[in-house]
Amino acid sequence: MDDAVITIQQWISTDMLVGLTIASIVGFVGTLIAIPWILIRLPSDYFDTRVPRHWMKDRHPVMRIIGLMIKNMIGVVFLLAGFLMLFLPGQGLLTMLIGISLMDFPNKRKLEARIVGQHTVFNAVNKMRQKFNQLPFTLKPHAEE
Repeated sequence: MDDAVITIQQWISTDMLVGLTIASIVGFVGTLIAIPWILIRLPSDYFDTRVPRHWMKDRHPVMRIIGLMIKNMIGVVFLLAGFLMLFLPGQGLLTMLIGISLMDFPNKRKLEARIVGQHTVFNAVNKMRQKFNQLPFTLKPHAEE
């Protein structure tokens, strides 16, 4: 075990390891707070592909573009953090789902519905919403696809 620690310390300083550990703990606690906060504020039909979504539709075009750029950057951060959480402590799939929801790309809504449609994810988010007295998410029935 000592050999492994010495090898790691040759590549990464102790200060860097401490910083990464603190960042990991802060990220873990942050997602425990942020993910439920975000999911309970979404409308129950948010992942239903039959319901149109228009973000900042009535805003000035420049404000809309700036807002979309910021929203996409935050989405990328959540997506990358969620990917890391698949290997580190945290709610990886839910964090990735939030990241995908913030980003704009073709067929995003179908991907969101597919992820939320996974039995375990769907039950987890709806249990979370139920704890906060929110209606469960609705999805497009598979027969209509």
